[in-house]
Amino acid sequence: MASGPSEQDIRAVGSALARGFPSGRAHPLKALDDKAMDLASQDEQLKAALFRFVDVVPACRSLDDLARHLSGFLTEVDEPPPPLEVAIRMSSTRAGRTALGAAAARGVRHMAHRFIVGESPQAALGVLESLWKRGVATSMDLLGEATVTTAEADRYAVRCSEALETVARAARAWPPRDLLERDAQGPLPRANLSVKVSALTPLLRPDAPERGQRDALPRLRELLRRAKALGAHLHIDMESFDSREAITDLVLALLREDEFRDGPSTGVVLQAYLRDSPELLDRILDSIRATPRATPLVVRLVKGAYWDHEVVDARQHGWEPPVFEVKKDSDRNFETLTRRLLEARPDVRVAIASHNLRSVAHAVAANRALGGSDADLELQVLRGLGDPLQDALAAGGLRVRTYCPVGDLVSGMAYLVRRLLENTSNDSFLADQAKGVALDELLAAP
Repeated sequence: MASGPSEQDIRAVGSALARGFPSGRAHPLKALDDKAMDLASQDEQLKAALFRFVDVVPACRSLDDLARHLSGFLTEVDEPPPPLEVAIRMSSTRAGRTALGAAAARGVRHMAHRFIVGESPQAALGVLESLWKRGVATSMDLLGEATVTTAEADRYAVRCSEALETVARAARAWPPRDLLERDAQGPLPRANLSVKVSALTPLLRPDAPERGQRDALPRLRELLRRAKALGAHLHIDMESFDSREAITDLVLALLREDEFRDGPSTGVVLQAYLRDSPELLDRILDSIRATPRATPLVVRLVKGAYWDHEVVDARQHGWEPPVFEVKKDSDRNFETLTRRLLEARPDVRVAIASHNLRSVAHAVAANRALGGSDADLELQVLRGLGDPLQDALAAGGLRVRTYCPVGDLVSGMAYLVRRLLENTSNDSFLADQAKGVALDELLAAP
């Protein structure tokens, strides 16, 4: 393996990106009028209460109902801050509950709209086109975490097919963007959809993976066919650890089929917080090298979004957690995997998904150290969390893609809670940046 980029090069890239951050824009941690997320980041009891409330919002049927749930959760906090003590007192009268319920509803909608770009693919097109015109590519994700019936799986597959058609048709009218449409390995599709295998079958279980694979396979195969016909990209997300092997095996088996040797553009996700992610990368690379495709597989490297779930689940069973429990260990692994992926080209296309300035700067510097063009590296962020970084990357002439969830508040609730957990994490880069941590510290090697 080639040596990585120098710390001097990483700092130079990071400093340039930091100078490009838009001025005058509120940071996500400061965006909410009531500062609830700032408070939640400082108090674990309060965070749990607020997130429990967010989770039950879709089931509430009136403003009074909303207020009763909110005040009920807040009374479980030992020392609520003064603004929330006022909220608890307001819940003692009907008029107070009406006002409190209305404020709570506005707050949750505000949070949801930061992360979710529309209730339907058609409704999201304006945001997608606006981002494209600003030099930002997108990947649409239809929210709806897991299915429990075959009918739900069928509906999700139909929604994905219709979303591919909707975005592909609209994208034909978007203006040319050379950086977003081509790299050294060929054309890049304008339309990009992320899908979850857990939503394509109700049978995905760790104790019987083959059953879930057989059930999901025809739906995923049809989506690949649809993406191929439309010239779109289909990205298969990874989820919790207990489904990872089944999803990986299913996707790699499908891509080995003769039908898909010449397309469509397809991608998978590699989660750097998993201890065995280097071994999984070995398996992915061995598979695609054994069955060459006309369009390289896109590997989207992420830290991982299910850390809390993985740790709690493992401890409940008396297992060692499959994830790194120290953030610096995950960050170091992320940088190692970044270099390995960059060195694996042209067998893969590399997409680095992170909001951590150090991780992004390292990827850009490593790509340059290997002789790669900036156009041959894709950087990805999440809508609502990575907006300032997104704009800085685009302004710096780098290819950036924003992951854009689409769906209603009910189907998006699990996604929203995960994003809020990231946004209020004590180890969050976003939180450190908002607190004014020095740039040298943010760019320090893990």
